[in-house]
Amino acid sequence: MENHRENDVIEVDLLEIINILFSRFWIVLGTGVFAAVIGFTISKFVLTPVYESTTKIYILNKSENTTVTYSDVQMGTQLTKDYAELINSRYVLETVIGQLTLSEMEYKDLLKKVSVTTPTDTRIVSITVTDTDPQQAQNIANCIREVAGEHIQNVMDIDAVNVVEEANLPTTKAGPSVIKWTAIGGILGVFFVCVAILIHYLLDDTIKSSEDVEKYLGLSTLALIPVAPGENDGKQKSKRK
Repeated sequence: MENHRENDVIEVDLLEIINILFSRFWIVLGTGVFAAVIGFTISKFVLTPVYESTTKIYILNKSENTTVTYSDVQMGTQLTKDYAELINSRYVLETVIGQLTLSEMEYKDLLKKVSVTTPTDTRIVSITVTDTDPQQAQNIANCIREVAGEHIQNVMDIDAVNVVEEANLPTTKAGPSVIKWTAIGGILGVFFVCVAILIHYLLDDTIKSSEDVEKYLGLSTLALIPVAPGENDGKQKSKRK
């Protein structure tokens, strides 16, 4: 019986909290919309847009007078991580910095801009470069492909590194996402205003009705004293004096 009563109390409290949030629905909605507008404004007009350019290479050891087998592809797949490490190596990226005269950029700076991925069960390696300048993103991607291709051939004793796709000149920005920022802003706005409302509710221990007396104090209400008409107005006037 006691557990049942405790569950009832918890259920009533949860319903009360939900009712409080719904009673302030327009405050919650307005805050969410306002925060979403802030997120939209920041992503659209404040943050600097970035662009991505991708180039692809194909790496395969060729044996004399033999065709490519599935085991060759599997072996190549296992080596793609090695290729990624070589592409992101200090030698390759510092060579690219020197060739393109990127004096304002260091190895770690360029490393943050480069992403190397390999599709499953393939020996194709994708090199993606992110930059605020679309033309520079394309130039860096192409230069990394050329330098890394030679480096992989020398280190891994590869016959050839073929170009599958040259780096594209991006025309649309890759980020920041206006939709994502707007959604995150709205969600955070709703979350924080709900937290503020709940904190105010939990800290407010004033008795507002006879039901509160019975609920929180466990006392029965014998009688209610009504407020005489004009009494509140008289108190307000006396306070002003």
